[in-house]
Amino acid sequence: MENGMRVNLYVVACPCRAWQGALMFRITDRVVIPFDEIRFITSRSSGPGGQHVNTTDTRVTLLFDVDNSPSLTELQKVAVKGKLKRRIDKRGVLRVTSQKFRSQKSNKDSAIERFIELMQWALKPVTKRKETRVPHSAKRKRLDRKKQTAARKRDRRMPDTSGEY
Repeated sequence: MENGMRVNLYVVACPCRAWQGALMFRITDRVVIPFDEIRFITSRSSGPGGQHVNTTDTRVTLLFDVDNSPSLTELQKVAVKGKLKRRIDKRGVLRVTSQKFRSQKSNKDSAIERFIELMQWALKPVTKRKETRVPHSAKRKRLDRKKQTAARKRDRRMPDTSGEY
C-alpha cells in the first residue's frame, strides 16, 4: 500500500465464459488476471526459522508470463515490460519472490500482494506535465537580484582615473 496505491487482494469470480469457475485478481478497473496465468515455485528460504528453515520450502516465487498473457493488451505488455524490466527475464516472465515469513502460505500471500502492487504501478497511466508560465513577480525579483549583484560588482572596481571611456 505504498504511495497511496490501492491494493485489491480480494479474488473475484470471473463473469466470462472462457474462464468459467476460475479465480481472478483485479489489478485495475480494466485489467483482471486469472489465477491460471500465475505459477508458483517454492524453495528453501534463507530467513528466520532455525532448523525449520533447513527442512521446508518456505520461499515462494510467483511467475507471470507477460509476453503470453491474454489478459493484457499489447500496450499494457509494453508498459509492464518497460517499468518492470529488472524483474522480467529474457522469456518475458515476471518474477516476484517472498521469503519474509516462516510459512509458505504467508509468503504466497505476500508475493501475490506484491505482484498486484507492482502491476498497478506499472499500469498506472503517466500524467503529462502541464506547462505553466513564470509569474511576472518572479521575473521582476530575478531581474532585481541581477541588478543588485551587478551594482555590487561595479562598486568593487577600481575607479578609472584616465578620464577616457
